[in-house]
Amino acid sequence: MKKFYISLLGSALLSIVVLGWLIDAFSQQAHTPQDEFSQQSKMIMGFSKQLANIPTSERSDYVKQLALEFDVLIDYKPNESLALPPSLLLQMHTPGGLILEDQQGFYMLYSSDVLNPFHLSMRLDKIFDSEQHNDIILTLLFYAGLCVFMGFIIAPLAKRLTVLNEAAKKFASGNVQARIKVSHFTYIKDVELTFNRMASQIEKLVAENKLMASSLSHDIRTPIACLRFGLDAALDSHDEQKIKQYLTRMENDLDHMESMLSSYLAFATLEQNANKLTYSSTNIKSYLEDILVQLAPKLEMQMLSVQLNSTDKIINADLHWLARAITNLLTNASDFANQHIYLSAKLHEQQLIITVEDDGPGIARENFSNVFSPFFREEAHRNRADKSYGLGLAIVEKVADWHHGSVKVSKSTQLGGACFTLTIAQHHNS
Repeated sequence: MKKFYISLLGSALLSIVVLGWLIDAFSQQAHTPQDEFSQQSKMIMGFSKQLANIPTSERSDYVKQLALEFDVLIDYKPNESLALPPSLLLQMHTPGGLILEDQQGFYMLYSSDVLNPFHLSMRLDKIFDSEQHNDIILTLLFYAGLCVFMGFIIAPLAKRLTVLNEAAKKFASGNVQARIKVSHFTYIKDVELTFNRMASQIEKLVAENKLMASSLSHDIRTPIACLRFGLDAALDSHDEQKIKQYLTRMENDLDHMESMLSSYLAFATLEQNANKLTYSSTNIKSYLEDILVQLAPKLEMQMLSVQLNSTDKIINADLHWLARAITNLLTNASDFANQHIYLSAKLHEQQLIITVEDDGPGIARENFSNVFSPFFREEAHRNRADKSYGLGLAIVEKVADWHHGSVKVSKSTQLGGACFTLTIAQHHNS
């Protein structure tokens, strides 16, 4: 919008200057007073020629006769009666004479070598009606031109607002894939990009809700079936030992269901934390070492080694959520790694880049775009010990998005398994 305000103000000033100059030039070159009173000018010059043939002593009476004959107000006066500067007195001797204005209107003064030192003064009854008419026309042209200039500026804005309105209507009618094709020639580029981001987030949330509902209904069937089977078996059994075994299994199934529901509900409320980030600074190498210390029991139990290669610089992020994202990446790597995990961190062009690689089976290329979807796990790699229910990597993507970053997966060039790259923008503010 700043671009629009600048363009609108600049165009208004430019149009006023250009139109003012054009109208002023036209007005100066249009009709002068001499053009408006050309007939009277010819008349007074004709009177002057006639007076040249009249004796000086009789000229005053002759002028009175001309006034009666032609029904004009004309006088024959000496130049001494005029209180005019020399420049105007000289103009009085030019063809067309000198036109002046007083409270009664316009009048013409004319003299020549024959009349000198006298002059003719003729009252001009005609008022500048045509000039007033021209003023009205020029005023209308000025405002019309200003409207045209403004139209050139506002028309693209109106067009883009129409596009935005149509996209909003489509989105409101249920087409969550409606987007605006952002133009380079637009004053509301930020608004259009914001609309597209909003639409993408809403579409993503709707898809996640649908996926969560379908996944929950699918995943909960197994523990419910086991629970029902255990209950029926316990009711039919008369062996106290077997009844205890069935009850223990039923308790495990209930724990399974509770854990599953907790994970689903936690993910459903995850988006509420997007606007609650608390940025702080820390040394990235020490930060990663602390995370590895927390994961040491799990890594030792699985007999996995982690190689850390990190820069020793200060980073800025929400350390709680960043730690959770890194922990999820390391946990995911430990679930599929055979022996080794490689963790690295570096700063490049105001971005923190963290990579987690493992020597496991890796991820099929066709699943690169799906691996960060909620509740997604490759069938061949499902791990019964995994309690995340396919939410770990989805949370990593959320954290990256909150930090204006990204996360992607590829094949590890060092270990041959999966390679996850987490990129976090570095904004040095709290």
